[in-house]
Amino acid sequence: MRLLKVATCNLNQWAMDFDCNLKNIKQSINLAKQAGAVIRHGPELEITGYGCEDHFLELDTINHGWECLKEILVGDWTDGILCSIGMPVIIGSERYNCQVLCFNRKIIMIRPKMWLANDGNYRELRWFTAWKHKDQLVDFQLPCEIAEAISQKSVPFGYGYAQFLDTAVAAEVCEELFTPIPPHAELALNGVEVFLNASGSHHQLRKLDVRLRAFIGATHTRGGVYIYSNHQGCDGGRLYYDGCSCVVVNGEVVAQGSQFSLKDIEVVLAQVDLDAVASLRGSISSFQEQASYNNTVSSVLVPYKLCQPFSMQMSLSSPLKINYHSPEEEIAFGPGCWLWDYLRRSGASGFLLPLSGGADSSSVAAIVGCMCQLVVKEIDNGDEQVKADAIRIGNYTDGQFPTDSKEFSKRIFYTVFMGSENSSEDTKKRAKELADEIGSWHLDVSIDGVVSALLSLFQTLTGKRPCYKVDGGSNMENLGLQNIQARIRMVLAFMLASLLPWAHSKPGFYLVLGSSNVDEALRGYLTKYDCSSADINPIGSISKQDLRAFLRWAAIHLGYSSLAEIEAAPPTAELEPIRSNYSQLDEVDMGMTYEELSVYGRLRKIFRCGPVSMFKNLCYRWGSRLSPLEVADKVKHFFKYYSINRHKMTVLTPSYHAESYSPEDNRFDLRQFLYNSRWPYQFRKMDELVKELDGNEVAFGETSKSRVNGVEMGVVAAGSGDPKSGL
Repeated sequence: MRLLKVATCNLNQWAMDFDCNLKNIKQSINLAKQAGAVIRHGPELEITGYGCEDHFLELDTINHGWECLKEILVGDWTDGILCSIGMPVIIGSERYNCQVLCFNRKIIMIRPKMWLANDGNYRELRWFTAWKHKDQLVDFQLPCEIAEAISQKSVPFGYGYAQFLDTAVAAEVCEELFTPIPPHAELALNGVEVFLNASGSHHQLRKLDVRLRAFIGATHTRGGVYIYSNHQGCDGGRLYYDGCSCVVVNGEVVAQGSQFSLKDIEVVLAQVDLDAVASLRGSISSFQEQASYNNTVSSVLVPYKLCQPFSMQMSLSSPLKINYHSPEEEIAFGPGCWLWDYLRRSGASGFLLPLSGGADSSSVAAIVGCMCQLVVKEIDNGDEQVKADAIRIGNYTDGQFPTDSKEFSKRIFYTVFMGSENSSEDTKKRAKELADEIGSWHLDVSIDGVVSALLSLFQTLTGKRPCYKVDGGSNMENLGLQNIQARIRMVLAFMLASLLPWAHSKPGFYLVLGSSNVDEALRGYLTKYDCSSADINPIGSISKQDLRAFLRWAAIHLGYSSLAEIEAAPPTAELEPIRSNYSQLDEVDMGMTYEELSVYGRLRKIFRCGPVSMFKNLCYRWGSRLSPLEVADKVKHFFKYYSINRHKMTVLTPSYHAESYSPEDNRFDLRQFLYNSRWPYQFRKMDELVKELDGNEVAFGETSKSRVNGVEMGVVAAGSGDPKSGL
């Protein structure tokens, strides 16, 4: 038997914080060595942090990476252990995303990434070049300071593997695993038994299974030990890297790390038998046949052994049941951990949330409550870093620290019900009940006086006073009155966040939390610069459907029973007067259901459908209950309001990325924000298709009109569109 003990890591790195990152790397190596591992594998670009973005273009970033690597190499960190460390490297005039394989204070080889992630949230081609020379390893001259410090002038650089005396080890970096022809296929045929995949993979609802299936498939038919390492936490942007570092042997998971955790460092260990890999490969005739004439991949000889012989003192890791979180758990733990990282690294001393008693803001409150529960639980488990951060943020003194999540919430979480004459007693009561269950410092504020003052000012300026539609006002008056309320709440939220700590003799400031969901953003069902305009938003790319399921789950599993009543209530903005014959409802205002919005969003983004393609797809999906004419009307209605309101995405609060159809335009959904909202060509094509399908001549609303005005063309003033403050 060839027994091998390996360690892989979840690391909570912070982009551009080299002290933090180096400390985590060193500690993870130390923990791996203490456990007896002979391979320690870390995540992609772990020295700099994955999310440096345009900082990768700065030579300082590259130089600091080498300085940190030098500190690792001149110490005893790599003595007797193979360490795979991620960092950017410049060779010639090109910048590469690399894994540096280090052993016994030397660099064995540098493996540049060959296939870069360049879609969705990723823009690696903006900062790095893909390595294209598969046929050879080149000689890379090390920087002078490194060369002198480790007495090594050059190192093999390129696509290849490290051939030890008893096994072969190769790196496969993140995106390469998911390419049509992944490197591990060819490397396996060259005799590589251990694959090291360094990754910077972000959390997305229901995504983990895709990742794990890829690891399992990589070794199921080819054999091998696949070691995966990932970042875990918020490293400075909208993404949460969800860890789940693991070890897979011959298609079976034998070790799995946490997906969501407040820990800065988690080391996952596995003990494997490499003879099991050789045995599987020897039993597959097609593998042997293909290996016999496979292209030869370059290698670097390392005259050391990594494996141990058969020993009863070293037990093997057995296959285990993969741990998958439900989507409701993912919504609780992912944004909860992201909020904690943001809070402890931002210098803030807490959060402030405009809490309406509706589903969206209540979901945010529940996530903050979950975060507080996670903090107390981690302190109970002995995590000194979480304890130190909680003491600092909660302003504890005399050796005290959080032992109760409600008490901790009282110290770091303000909730504010900003009611108006249009608010119902039910929503006010629900907000108070939820705040009491979570433990937040809750305030009840009336904004009617401020609204009245602004309307009086307007009346002084113009001689006119607007009124609501139910009281005889026009649509323009109705919209303006709703937007006034929404924007007052935004201004008040930021004032309270900055001054309430001072008023209560607390240090620092509070971060304002937003609470608009992905469906409302897609439809534009929010007021520009209302209280959806916050510092950060933990639910900004989560659908209403998923949030409602989360509320039902959280009512039981987080202990916030009032969430069940909140979930059951019809969604309403409460920005218009309530009358016996009229009550404002979100889905009526929007002209579409949240369920329909999720369908539109997925077709638009995930399946890349324009209006015509969406119409065709929905004819198949909804054809049993809707006519082609009705389907066309729905598609036109969606695209009209989507395009009119797209400008709102330019000022959308930075949101936790959780959904693959997010309309966030910072980097994930890059589209223009000035549209011809009449879509004349596309809608005309739909008209023609409807005629063919129904055999009737039809004309749809504004499509047949020749007039053009600001709204129809999508040239809209800032803040126009549907009102929706989430309050």
